Amino acid sequence: MVQEKNDGISKDMVLSPIQQNRPALSWEMKIKKKLKIMPPCLGKFRPTVGQSCHQCTPDSLSKKLGQNSVLGFNNLLSVNETHTRYRGWLVRRVCCLLFVSGCKVYASPASNRQERVCQSNRVKEALTADHKAPEEGDSQGQTSILSPFIPLINTCISPGLLRFVGWLMLKMFPSRFDRIQVNLNHLSTLQRASQEGSPLVYVYVCQSIMDCALIPLVLFCRNLRVPYTICPLQIDSSFLRSILQRVGVVLLPPSALTEQDAEADSVYSSVMTSLVRELLHEGQAISVGVSPESGRGGQWLARIRQLIKEGSVPDVSLVPVGISYDCVPKTNVQVGLNSLLCWLWSVIWRRPGGGVRIHLAQPFSLKEMCDSGRCTVEEWLPLQDLLLPVILNNRTDSVFGRRRMLWLLPSEIKESTHSERDLSIAIVLHLIFSATSCMAAMSTSLVSSLLLYKHRKGVSVSLLCRDVVWLTEELLFRNKDVGFEGSLVKVVHYSLSLLAPHLIIAAVPSRKDPFIVPRPSLAATFHLTVQAQIVTHTFILEAVGACAVSAMLCDVACSGVSSRVRSDGVDGEELKGDMEFDVALCQSELNERALQLCHLLPPGFMPPCQSSQSFALDAVDSLVRCGILIMEEIPRDVPICDFWKREGALSWTTTDDPYHSDSDCEEQDLRSFKISQPSQCPEMLFFLCSMLAGHLRALCWAITGLDLLHTPLPEAEFVAQVHTYLFETANEKKQNYESCSEEAAHTAVRTLIDLGVLSEERQEGGVFLGITALFQLSENRQKLHGFISQYLYN
Repeated sequence: MVQEKNDGISKDMVLSPIQQNRPALSWEMKIKKKLKIMPPCLGKFRPTVGQSCHQCTPDSLSKKLGQNSVLGFNNLLSVNETHTRYRGWLVRRVCCLLFVSGCKVYASPASNRQERVCQSNRVKEALTADHKAPEEGDSQGQTSILSPFIPLINTCISPGLLRFVGWLMLKMFPSRFDRIQVNLNHLSTLQRASQEGSPLVYVYVCQSIMDCALIPLVLFCRNLRVPYTICPLQIDSSFLRSILQRVGVVLLPPSALTEQDAEADSVYSSVMTSLVRELLHEGQAISVGVSPESGRGGQWLARIRQLIKEGSVPDVSLVPVGISYDCVPKTNVQVGLNSLLCWLWSVIWRRPGGGVRIHLAQPFSLKEMCDSGRCTVEEWLPLQDLLLPVILNNRTDSVFGRRRMLWLLPSEIKESTHSERDLSIAIVLHLIFSATSCMAAMSTSLVSSLLLYKHRKGVSVSLLCRDVVWLTEELLFRNKDVGFEGSLVKVVHYSLSLLAPHLIIAAVPSRKDPFIVPRPSLAATFHLTVQAQIVTHTFILEAVGACAVSAMLCDVACSGVSSRVRSDGVDGEELKGDMEFDVALCQSELNERALQLCHLLPPGFMPPCQSSQSFALDAVDSLVRCGILIMEEIPRDVPICDFWKREGALSWTTTDDPYHSDSDCEEQDLRSFKISQPSQCPEMLFFLCSMLAGHLRALCWAITGLDLLHTPLPEAEFVAQVHTYLFETANEKKQNYESCSEEAAHTAVRTLIDLGVLSEERQEGGVFLGITALFQLSENRQKLHGFISQYLYN
């Protein structure tokens, strides 16, 4: 795979323009010419991604994606004279301007939208409920009350300004990105869907402020209708607000600092619901971002579902959008004119920070998903009902059900029944899962996951190249598209160049192979963790199964042979602290451990239309497919299916027994697994365990830190103190910085609330969090800590 030479980088290796303009580093010169080519696809075709759910929306699935012999990608930043109707030397210099002027723009004037929204029954009822309604006939009083929302209602799309902003982005983005690639076949599907009449609603997972700009730019350049973009940012500059509102950006009202503050106003919620209704009636498209950590953005999807249920809107087509970055851009919560000018100035002197790959999935009908009843929510239970009987009462069997995540939808969004609210949450979860599944795995994602989860103590370049090839094949085998192609040396060199600020790369003259170590700092670890998330999402089945196996091995190593874990010819005392033994793992207990871990996963990793039991079974089966586990064959004197030779006569039972099975071969309790390499810990097993270690470790640290908090505290202050404790713990240990991010603290606090460890109390100053009476006992906190820490591989 690797040929060693002494002439540095090969001439055949193609670098990006920015890499050609800077002097070569010593570690770059150590990467030799590789003959291995990265496989961009399996066989002749790339993996087909973005298909709608076969269970929830089978009718939409029947409308297949465009299947061409070659799936092409278009780089939006590569604009030349072939994209225009003209040719010549002058055209080549103004081709971007000519291209933008030739793009089709669907004008969207506000016309009398303000009158329709203000006179809607929903807005009038909200004004009456808050005792803000003016006297009858006092239209001036009503206008004064709704005046903060009038600019939001009058948001429109100006063709001339949209072309100018599109041209500006095409000129500025090359300084930020190497490329912006879009799957062309997915766009042809959207063109057919937009002609069928239902408005399109684009849903993406929030990563950066760039998400709000990329989707409209893609649709503008491909002559599709530019959507109204929901952008929950606080813009200080009135000039900048007016510009954005004329290109279809729906901002927060000036008085609200966050989206949560805005949603607390019932009048704002009613106005936004009426605005969405009018936009969909006009046939406009909408773009919404959803956050898996906080559920931000889910209320917009709930509003659309509510309008369909009322009959105000016939139907919409939801389009999950997967946006993948080589390096995720940083986001500022507050944007002003000064910060924008500083950003533009920094872009001029900044090197491109990698590329972007955008997948637009197959549209599916929201009405079909709601009315078909296939997206079931009957088994949704609070997390404390699912896990506390196992944690505190040592129950061996889990409660069947799925974790209810009420916090994904703001409490201000009113639903008629709990089942209706659960259905709205299920739709939000489904779209988070679908959008994440569409994301391509970038080369930086592969290198980051390998350095974080497999080679934390460092790795040579040659070994890293070998693992990149292996991981690429594993991702393609799991139907995950990759956002790179070309020679192996080009892919690895490009990834290391982008990740260089977060790595320690040692290249000494005596060593031909450079050595790479992740930089032990909070910023570096957090950056690598964010890049590796898409790989964790792809291997989530295997990661859950591996943690379940690790939990059972931990029990055996610490307490000897349990009643459900059998070891032949070895004493329990000899087993303690020794991982190298031949041990059989009971299938039923392994499934139970995997099921219990499923309930602790953050949102977006499991599709809501799949039961937790089915997901746990798939997690164990995935380890068999990986070769980590093998089914143990139990020797018998009589074959298990040869029931004629069994002892005793055949047992006859009544046919009306609902639990009777004709198969006498099913003896589930006798089935067990063995680790395929009992003499040494499989490297793949612990690579998978490490993927969930950051999330689980943050939970354990948060439980430990409860002793130091003086509760009750406001929710924001409580999360801030937990975040501080996580950071101090990681800083003290000088490692595991992935467990001390702000997102990790927020997720840990939310999980502890769902577990019943923390209680929420609404007061005048907001929501206050306190420790419940059950978990004020240190014994119960220790049980919870031990339950979670069993899945951590040390």
